[in-house]
Amino acid sequence: MEESSGCDYEVFLSFRGPDTRTDIADYLYVSMVDAGIRAYRDDEELRTGEELGDQLFQAIRQSKISIPIFSTGYADSPWCLRELVEMVESKNTRGQKIMPIFYNVAPSEVKYQNEHYGNAIVSHLNKKRFDDETINNWKAALKKVGELKGWDLHSMLNRGKGEFVKEVVNDVLTELKTAYLEVSDCFVEVDNHVGKIMSMIGAHSHETKIVGIHGMGGVGKTTLAKIVYNQLSNDFVDYCFLCDIRKTKITRLQNQLLSDILKKKWLDINNVMEGKKEIKERLRSKKVLLLLDDADDASQLEALVQKHEWFGKGSKIIITTRDRGILNVDETYELTGMDFDHSLKLFSKHAFRRDYPLEQYICHSERAINMCYGLPLALEVIGSLLSGKSEEEWDATLKELEESPQQNVRKKLMISIEALNENQRKIFLDVACFFIGYDKRIVIHLWESCKFLPHESLGIL
Repeated sequence: MEESSGCDYEVFLSFRGPDTRTDIADYLYVSMVDAGIRAYRDDEELRTGEELGDQLFQAIRQSKISIPIFSTGYADSPWCLRELVEMVESKNTRGQKIMPIFYNVAPSEVKYQNEHYGNAIVSHLNKKRFDDETINNWKAALKKVGELKGWDLHSMLNRGKGEFVKEVVNDVLTELKTAYLEVSDCFVEVDNHVGKIMSMIGAHSHETKIVGIHGMGGVGKTTLAKIVYNQLSNDFVDYCFLCDIRKTKITRLQNQLLSDILKKKWLDINNVMEGKKEIKERLRSKKVLLLLDDADDASQLEALVQKHEWFGKGSKIIITTRDRGILNVDETYELTGMDFDHSLKLFSKHAFRRDYPLEQYICHSERAINMCYGLPLALEVIGSLLSGKSEEEWDATLKELEESPQQNVRKKLMISIEALNENQRKIFLDVACFFIGYDKRIVIHLWESCKFLPHESLGIL
């Protein structure tokens, strides 16, 4: 038995040693390992004893995919047949994927146990080494796996093995791709927010739901959306995460959506209307999980998720935006700044790598938190900036930040301002520079005379 290093396997490879050990099984194993796939290769010729060992059972059960290579002599081996029964059991109870290769036998020979496979079963019966229940389990497993879609190399007489192995590895990589999105390991508990959004989106319902999360830049919308997306992901086979929507060409987003859901590279989309038509036609039967991050215009959403009917029943779609006004969705959720306790915890995770500050830095930490106004992004940036510095360096850095924000902090915190249109920026600068503490009615009158559309702009600000 051979396996890739590491304790967790992704693919279990089962084959009859004399038939394929130095041929397709070896090509496939080496190619999968080279591609970074954690593969377990079992060769029954290298084993001793009658029972499948715990290690072998564990390898089958923990693998996400099993690949039996059906060769002429596969059914001659009780070991291979036992493995096949365990694969079927793992498929039924754990949702494991079985992707068979019909190497030099037809799928029908495996399914119906005729020709050599039929003779192999008869031979096992005649030897009387195994009881009827065991034999029937083998036959049922062969029938079950013989019915599955796989690779029929037997019918591809002119297909080169190198080209075939490359196709198998690519298909396995696609199958192994998960919906899970990376989230910072320093984030502070957001269970309350997550619970409310999961309720809005109907996590356990069969309805198609679209939910929008809105709030100012840097407040943590993307992180929250990713956590919800990850919690939903186990219920979906088809999923897609579209990031930085406001910075990306719409036809490119449409192309990515189709490619990710259909799991193949989609032909280039020439215009937005063509993309809308393709999404509607191709995905209407697909139950999908989508996350559309950082949208800033209604036209983007109309081009990607205009109607519930574009997707299959039970689809769940999450949108994040700074502008509540572009959302035409089932439910919306406003995310605001963090309170002091949560701000302190998040800041401490980045500054001290723990949930609370060192005693001698408590006052310094409070100064830093007060300039962040509950924005997670600011807390993370400033916390990381101060991490590992002495008290004297903290004093100097905080003083500098209070007088003039440090360059990388300013750059990251400019994201909200950059998203504003020209009139909104003018109003923002007026407020920041001249009108703090003024009666809002007075300045609105001023902005109206300048045709700045203050009511709409203040709602966004």
